Amino acid sequence: MGIAEIHQLPLNDKLQIMEAIWDDLRSNAEAVLVPDWHKKLLDERRNVVEQGKEQVLEWDEVKDSLGSKRP
Repeated sequence: MGIAEIHQLPLNDKLQIMEAIWDDLRSNAEAVLVPDWHKKLLDERRNVVEQGKEQVLEWDEVKDSLGSKRP
């Protein structure tokens, strides 16, 4: 199935395909090579949060805060 065919599919079919792809990717996640600089950056950000210098926000909070800043 090509991209053009996917564009023609109903939304529900696209969502089912997307879920199948995510499931497949999740089952093979350990095969993905993560660059050391990604790991270092994530460790640095985790440390900042653990030290109380930053906080983790839920995605819904972020979306809501962006919505309130729109003109």
